[in-house]
Amino acid sequence: MHELLADERIAAYEAVLGRNVVKRAADEIFGRVRLSGNGSYEAIVSEVVSRLDLLQAQALLPVVNATGIVLHTNLGRAPLASEALVAVAEIAGGYSNLECDLASGERDSRYQRVSGLFGDVTGAEDSLVVNNCAAAVLLVLDTFAKGREVIVARSQLVEIGGGLRVPDVLQRSGATLVEVGTTNCVYVADFERALSPRTALLLRTHPSNYRVEGFTHDASARELAELGRRAGVPVAEDLGSGALVDLAQYGAKHERTVQEALADGIGLVTFSGDKLLGGPQAGIVLGHAHLIARMKNNPLLRALRVGKMTLAALGATLQSYRDGSYARRLPVYRKLAATLEELRERGGAYLDAMPKARIVDSEAYVGAGSLAQERIASLAIAIESERPDRIASRLREATPAIVARVSEGRVLLDLRTIDSEDDAAVIAACLSSLT
Repeated sequence: MHELLADERIAAYEAVLGRNVVKRAADEIFGRVRLSGNGSYEAIVSEVVSRLDLLQAQALLPVVNATGIVLHTNLGRAPLASEALVAVAEIAGGYSNLECDLASGERDSRYQRVSGLFGDVTGAEDSLVVNNCAAAVLLVLDTFAKGREVIVARSQLVEIGGGLRVPDVLQRSGATLVEVGTTNCVYVADFERALSPRTALLLRTHPSNYRVEGFTHDASARELAELGRRAGVPVAEDLGSGALVDLAQYGAKHERTVQEALADGIGLVTFSGDKLLGGPQAGIVLGHAHLIARMKNNPLLRALRVGKMTLAALGATLQSYRDGSYARRLPVYRKLAATLEELRERGGAYLDAMPKARIVDSEAYVGAGSLAQERIASLAIAIESERPDRIASRLREATPAIVARVSEGRVLLDLRTIDSEDDAAVIAACLSSLT
């Protein structure tokens, strides 16, 4: 066993899987061979390596995103800023004042600290954080509309990915859906006519990656907010990606911001933490203090609440918005802000190492559902091959794994989504995959 664990072909897996996992796999196979009474040393090593390969493929591993999709759901969406990672490490390694007021020694709300940051950044009266955006919408519906009616424009009854549909979320919450308008046109008068004593909520949802063009009309958020005030009915809006800054400055189409929704008078705004915010996975609700207070009293919140690590990462992320440093601290915005000249300069190192490779024009995508089709000019390293899928597969098997895309007989590695500090590793993996 000592010889097996010391064999460099097996010991190499310890860095990824840990010594205990490697030892358990070797123990299991060695024990089976010993009981059978046959099997050479090389055969045992081969079987152990095969088992460790399988375990490594099943493990959660870091990858290099060379797809050109900045917020790639399959690859974990937004990378965290280094400050957020430090905050998580500091809090996770010991005790914290998660629910303790250090001044009085009394119990405090775990949401208090990020609420202040959200207030400074967006002007929201109060906030609440749960484990993802679907949970945030569910909590809104459960709090205000269980057993009652929610009015939604028919054009906004979308599926937002992963089989999650707005009507299904409404049904699960115990609310009754009231559809108004048509697929292409909805007016505030449609909402007004649908009001009844059972109406609990007016709901706007982001159309995600769905668009209706041509002859269209939509009831504006400001119109709905005014109708809600007159009728005494709360108005909620799910923004999905939750931009806090104007994406037009990065060459993308303007995305409705959280601040704009609040300024329009929307009572409750929900969005994700790990998309355009650039933070950890979370579902965030901002809005009027009296509405948030009702949600905090909902027993369901305990099943949906987030822990100290999420709050630590979220707090560090929000701090970069408050002090104006988000553009250089958050990886999402550093990638979006990279110029073509900067990408071309980095690409030179790839061409020096791989003379047959080329730099080609590319189109990167913001990603994250609501901006799934929003394109940004980019550059990619193109590797011509008769078997591009084989090269792409070998790149995914590299350490670190590299996820590229294949198009028209070429492997494309989009420089916009590859961190500059990973360039050397990607080049080395490409050279290895070509041999």
